[in-house]
Amino acid sequence: MTVPQRISLVTLGVADVARSTAFYESLGWRRSSASVPSTTFFNTAGPVLTLFGHDDLAADAHLPAAGSAGTGARGFRGVTLAINLESRDAVDTAYATWVAAGATEVKAPEAVFWGGYSSYVADPDGHLWELAHNPGFTLDAEGRLRAPE
Repeated sequence: MTVPQRISLVTLGVADVARSTAFYESLGWRRSSASVPSTTFFNTAGPVLTLFGHDDLAADAHLPAAGSAGTGARGFRGVTLAINLESRDAVDTAYATWVAAGATEVKAPEAVFWGGYSSYVADPDGHLWELAHNPGFTLDAEGRLRAPE
C-alpha cells in the first residue's frame, strides 16, 4: 500500500480554544458546524484547520505537555503554516488584517531571496503563519496552491 499524498487536518495546540476561535473568526473565517467547545474546525482551501487544547493534544499523542512548545511565542518551533496569496498587495492587506485582529508582527512583508514576497505573523499561541506571494506557484480556482510538477 502507498500512503495517499495529502494533508487532511492541521491541528494547533492552543492555550484557550475559545480565545483562539474568536481570533480566527475575527479574520473572517467561519467555524464548521462540527465544532464543539473543546475543538474548533475551520474549512480552508486546503486541509481543515483544527484548534485543540495544547495539553489535551499532547495527551492525545501520548506525550508530556511540559517541555513542548506550550503557549505564546517561545522561539521557533520548527513548523510554520502558510497562506499563499495572489499578489504582493494581497500579502500587504492580509498582513494588516492579521495584525489588526491581534496577531503578533514577526516579519513585515518584504521581497525575499526566492523571488517572492513574504511576511510572518504569530497567532495568540505563537503559531507562525507565513503570508506570501510566490510568482512561481499558481493557485487553482478553489485557491489551492499548485506546486510545479
